[in-house]
Amino acid sequence: MDMQPIELHPVDAVEVTILVDNVMDALLPSASNVQRAPLRWESFEQTPLLAEHGFAALVTVEDQGRRTSILYDTGMGRETLVHNMDVLGIDPDILRAIVLSHGHTDHHGGLVGLLERIGRRRLPLILHPDAWRDRKAVFPGGNELHLPAPNRADLEREGVVLVEQRDPSLLIDNQVLVTGQVERITSFEKGMPGHFARDDGDWIPDPWIWDDQALVVHVRNQGLVVLSACSHSGIINILHYARKLTGVTDIYGVIGGLHLSGRVFEPIIPDTVAALTDIAPKLVLPGHCTGWKAQHAIARALPDAYVQTCAGTRIRVGSDSIAP
Repeated sequence: MDMQPIELHPVDAVEVTILVDNVMDALLPSASNVQRAPLRWESFEQTPLLAEHGFAALVTVEDQGRRTSILYDTGMGRETLVHNMDVLGIDPDILRAIVLSHGHTDHHGGLVGLLERIGRRRLPLILHPDAWRDRKAVFPGGNELHLPAPNRADLEREGVVLVEQRDPSLLIDNQVLVTGQVERITSFEKGMPGHFARDDGDWIPDPWIWDDQALVVHVRNQGLVVLSACSHSGIINILHYARKLTGVTDIYGVIGGLHLSGRVFEPIIPDTVAALTDIAPKLVLPGHCTGWKAQHAIARALPDAYVQTCAGTRIRVGSDSIAP
């Protein structure tokens, strides 16, 4: 049985501000639809924007003159997100909701620091139920990395409203789609080998990381803008699923981490880039866990679409160019 498309309402524009990413480059140039954090006299005298192995993005939809913002992930450090928001002059009180892409620490570590700043506003936090799983990654060299889940008690104590959802859901008057658990259909995107979750005290294989979920916005007369923080589902799976959920075939933009870094994932870079080239987005801003080899491959294959990432970058898709 064919799935009926979800009624994702088109918007006039979407702006995505990268609040936390693995790199910060103060000298990257701006363009008509790309605004970098401005250099000022005091830029190197005060604490600058911080970079870390983490991801967070402010997503602002604009329709009929109304602007509404949500937060997609919160980075790894307790204070990195709120620090960078302060540097960029972004008031956390504008947030209507927080979406957690998955339960890894480099995507939820800034939650408590943010909630302490904004107080008990009963802000909705949308996450997949598997995000609570205690996890670890075992790398080819044998070293292990613990990936603890968010602390439910801490979040409830800070007054957040937990919304656990496996299926797709809509936010902001049906203008932002949270994909929920992504359907896996490609032959080459096989999850994360060496990834384990704790179950009754034992570590069991957890390669699929089912809690991985993306955000989708439909910009009127442009197409879909898809954000994926880590793409454990596989970015091509995610893009196919976004099309299936919405019934919209045009993918305008792809933003976020593609998880193509390291020996385990570098072999699928050619297949991923070939499929991405066939989809032909007009904007690709890969960051976080994408890796330098994949960054270079995407830049070569899609030179007119590729935008180099860094913390503080703001992208606009839709009506008018970005305001300076």
